[in-house]
Amino acid sequence: MRTFIPSPPIEWSSFSIGPLTIHAYALWIMLGIVVAVWLTTRRWVERGGDPEAVYDIAFWAIPFGIVGGRIYHVISTPAPYWGPNGHPWDALKIWNGGLGIWGAIALGALGAYIGARRAGVSFTAFADSAAPGVLIAQAIGRMGNYFNQELFGGPTTLPWGLEIDPAFRPDGYAQFATFHPTFLYELLWNLAGAALIIYLDRRLKLYGGRVFWLYVIVYVSGRIWIEHLRIDEAVTVLGLRINEWVSVVVLLGAIGAFVGLGWRQRKAPERPDRSLLAAPASHPEDDAAPGVDGTSDVADTQGDGPTGA
Repeated sequence: MRTFIPSPPIEWSSFSIGPLTIHAYALWIMLGIVVAVWLTTRRWVERGGDPEAVYDIAFWAIPFGIVGGRIYHVISTPAPYWGPNGHPWDALKIWNGGLGIWGAIALGALGAYIGARRAGVSFTAFADSAAPGVLIAQAIGRMGNYFNQELFGGPTTLPWGLEIDPAFRPDGYAQFATFHPTFLYELLWNLAGAALIIYLDRRLKLYGGRVFWLYVIVYVSGRIWIEHLRIDEAVTVLGLRINEWVSVVVLLGAIGAFVGLGWRQRKAPERPDRSLLAAPASHPEDDAAPGVDGTSDVADTQGDGPTGA
């Protein structure tokens, strides 16, 4: 007997409470944000930071990230909005799905930078604290694609093939019933990647933005092959989807940044360790993190590192 992963009933993609319609896609994104803020706060406090700063930064980073993700999606997949049968107003219907991760990261980072500067804390220290939580949030958010029956891969007869209702099968694929569950591939990859980042962070004592760039390397490495499996409509260049090209460029840049920061820190270390906790003022000989105001390394300083530029 053949096995497969069933898709949720279409009715589960949204439900109404009076005049308000609640979309599963939005709920999963919100859950991911909650988990990311919780984990970021925990890692931030462990490094000597004030938890209130996380909420102040999130106030800027979250809306910037959502808007950036939507803008990137609309630009990279323009046909549903600006094509011959497109509907421009649908570009605003974020609840129907469609957030591009590169736009979310770019504008989300800008929002975080603004929030960090306003809170008077180190942007690179915050980025390092937030990286694993962001990856877990991305994993949770992929469940929204599952409920919307979208962004799946090509046809497959593997036991974990995802059953897609006929109404959601792309043109030319109506005769196939099960497809690669790319939402699941990315979900598992991201969770495993977050665990790896946390482990390496503790084992190697990374700091100065290297945790963030490690996050980018881990995520993009998986996104490249997962993106190649997808069959949803997208702009292609030289036979590859635009997101594949972006992923390759970002991966090379992230590797360069990670290696470059490591080389610079070995040549001229700015900190004896990656701890954000400063030594008590009465013991200046202890290993306090340099470049701080006698409190903790989360305090904003000049020379915050490349990711703070």
